[in-house]
Amino acid sequence: MPSDRFYAKFSNTIGARGLRWIGKLNTPAYRLSGGRIGAKVGDGPVLLLTTTGRKSGEPRTAPILYLERGEAMVVIDTNAGNEKLPAWSHNLKAKPQAEVQIGRRKLAVTARAAAGAEREELWRACNDQYSGFDEYITWMKRTPSVWVLEPVGAAGAEAEEEGDIGTTRESAAAQGDVGPLDII
Repeated sequence: MPSDRFYAKFSNTIGARGLRWIGKLNTPAYRLSGGRIGAKVGDGPVLLLTTTGRKSGEPRTAPILYLERGEAMVVIDTNAGNEKLPAWSHNLKAKPQAEVQIGRRKLAVTARAAAGAEREELWRACNDQYSGFDEYITWMKRTPSVWVLEPVGAAGAEAEEEGDIGTTRESAAAQGDVGPLDII
């Protein structure tokens, strides 16, 4: 199996345009196979991140290496060592609400950029999983952002346990996520 360094050099060699083309091929393969195809780069797992285009307002999906941290997912906008920021990073800055697909599971997330000690700790953890990130920054002049994608409702789930919001069925019904037979 090729090393992380091989993947890092290959992805940087094809450039930002090549990465977009690979993403356009990988995304439907990932979706159709439920993540059995295109779900790894070396040992690093891949998710599909769907953001809202900051200019178009249209959904945009990109396959991205990630690190699972509890319920959250961590992604880094290195763009394979290319100086240009990936579009998904611009989109998250404009609108931090997004959707993540891991295998067949989809969930709504809210993104935030990690800073300070948290950023450093997450950067190290991501590099422990896929060492290509350290390779990328040797080629870049910018400092990549470390994004934390937190599931929507994670804080609400804790509040529900404390009885502040109501039952799960009541909350789902209020949002229109269930039909009348689901409440009975």
